[in-house]
Amino acid sequence: MQIRTLSTLECTKILTAHRVGHLACTKDGQPYIVPFYYAHADNHLYAFSMPGKKIDWMRSNPLVSVQVDEHGTDRGWRSVIANGRYEELPDRIGHKLQRDHAWSVLSRHSDWWEPGALKPAASPELERLPPVFFRIFIAEVSGREAIES
Repeated sequence: MQIRTLSTLECTKILTAHRVGHLACTKDGQPYIVPFYYAHADNHLYAFSMPGKKIDWMRSNPLVSVQVDEHGTDRGWRSVIANGRYEELPDRIGHKLQRDHAWSVLSRHSDWWEPGALKPAASPELERLPPVFFRIFIAEVSGREAIES
């Protein structure tokens, strides 16, 4: 097996081709990792979620990492890490263009809203809170690929 480094362009193509990644955030020194659905455009990952732990933690510390991988035949794989910054897109004056752009990017995919809108046993007060549109500005990407020799 050989391991090689992916170029920035190869990393970007992988981020664009996929819709599910693993989002890592931290609060008070404690890491938290969750799967999340996203859409990639213009050096951002756009997403939608109901309020909860990941939103609270990203509001507290906006520095995040996202990992996306794909598995090939046999033992081959490719993995990309995107480090960046959480940016909330509230439904307020001054954010309309960015929020509309997020909507446009996300809505290119069928049922884009479903994963972020479903929450297990949500409390009644959380159900009344508005959904959160956000994006992650990608500051840097890196990737590796394992190839069968």
